[in-house]
Amino acid sequence: MTRRSREYRTLDKDLSRVANTERAVMQSGRPVFRLGIALLFMAAAAYAATGVFAGQPALGIVAAAMAVAAWLGLSIGANDVSNSLSPAVGAGAIGMTSGLLLVAVMEVLGAVIAGAPVTVTLTQGLVGGTLGQGEATARMMLTALLAAGCWISLATWLDAPVSTTHSVVGAIAGAGLASFGPGAVNWPELGLIAIGWVISPLLSGALAALLLAALRNRVTEREDRVAAGRVWLPIMVAATTGLLASLAAVAWHGLALSTVLALGLAGAGGGWLYARLRIRREIAADRGERLALKKLLGVPLVTAAAVMGFAHGSNDTSNVAAPLGIILDSLPTQGGLLPQGRLVLLLGGIGIALGVLLFGRRLVYMVGSKITRLNAARALCISLATSATVLGFSAAGLPVSTTHIAVGGVFGIGFYREWRDRRLAGALPALPDEERRRRHLVRRSYMRMILGAWLITVPAAALLAAVMVWIGRLL
Repeated sequence: MTRRSREYRTLDKDLSRVANTERAVMQSGRPVFRLGIALLFMAAAAYAATGVFAGQPALGIVAAAMAVAAWLGLSIGANDVSNSLSPAVGAGAIGMTSGLLLVAVMEVLGAVIAGAPVTVTLTQGLVGGTLGQGEATARMMLTALLAAGCWISLATWLDAPVSTTHSVVGAIAGAGLASFGPGAVNWPELGLIAIGWVISPLLSGALAALLLAALRNRVTEREDRVAAGRVWLPIMVAATTGLLASLAAVAWHGLALSTVLALGLAGAGGGWLYARLRIRREIAADRGERLALKKLLGVPLVTAAAVMGFAHGSNDTSNVAAPLGIILDSLPTQGGLLPQGRLVLLLGGIGIALGVLLFGRRLVYMVGSKITRLNAARALCISLATSATVLGFSAAGLPVSTTHIAVGGVFGIGFYREWRDRRLAGALPALPDEERRRRHLVRRSYMRMILGAWLITVPAAALLAAVMVWIGRLL
């Protein structure tokens, strides 16, 4: 080796070290960078409030409410993106970054177009007895926002996919009890919401299992699976997009029934045409039957993830918009100046979308890969069941837990597969208990952790909000 070649080799090594150092610095700085963007968003929301309400006596409460609402939106997006994206990422149908961008856009659209019905339920139904109390009501809701944001942020840091709806409802109830007594909470409405919390994950799990059974019967267990997929998968996409278009039209009040039906049919037709073209392209690529089927299932799977993002935005944006709307309505400075309606929904949607992009990766990985193994077929059934359930409850104006529903769908698929495997192995000798536990498809440790987080969320958020109210009285 000549001296010049040795010099070039040394230079290459030095450049490689510099490049590796730069990559390490960038990697270590990513969490700080994401946190900085989140803080800038919160500061921008508070600054906008000070500009609109400059000189008003309630300026401090409004600015604080805007900042805390922005923080809560970020926390919800970080915690709940797993509901929309985990099945698709876990099955390999879409990359993490592109999936996060897709869901973020759909979150904003769902918030602005279809977020009003659930927001009205939380605003007028849950704490109607505390409305009209002026600044006291505003302080109560500000405390509830702060308590819910603290609890959700803690759960996200611990990788526990708790329910943001449970957190917000519990915090509102706790703050109301501590501020105005038991009469502050509409207990029958709270009971109705709790019944929806119980029914919705069971419905999602059952629907996901039925969808998987139907998909296996019509597509994955057919002799020519690719040909069967070419027929049935566009129908699934058409049903999904038609449902989304119809419910979005219903949520946008004032449209005639004929218009709603026309938009639903147009959405179904567009989804069917898109799926047919994509599936034809995948088949033409001739990747082999197994890989081709996975690619074919990826087309409706990504569509279902987008619909789920819309559904989540339509339901969970109320967790931000309802408390913030009550705060703004309660202050004496309203005079037509306070942002109402879709502007409040837009703020919540943007906050959730930003939380998705900045902090959503860890929980997407955990839910999509650690609860039960997901292939494209199972992930598709989970996404369709989750999106249909959430859209249905959103259209009815009921605030449900999208985390409950999404994880319920994952559990439903896992338990269905265990039941099917036991039935097929019925003629074989019984396995030892240890071997049966080893073959469980639903990992019981994660199920216990998630159920425990669900059970303690409402009382923990309520207690935290009540403590914050009492501390505020002492200050």
